[in-house]
Amino acid sequence: MGAMSPAHWAVVAVVLLVLFGSKKLPEAARGLGRSLRILKSEVGEMHADDSRPASTDTSSITG
Repeated sequence: MGAMSPAHWAVVAVVLLVLFGSKKLPEAARGLGRSLRILKSEVGEMHADDSRPASTDTSSITG
């Protein structure tokens, strides 16, 4: 078996429930979900910026 069997995950879940309580866990999961959505959108924007051709505007260059 792998390093984390279902029994290990059950112990982790019980420890988290005891430490944070049943009220804090949904709030934490909601915050994590929001953070992941923001991260995903930012990564998508970075990929979109990379795929756009570079601007060849040289009118602002003085010399």
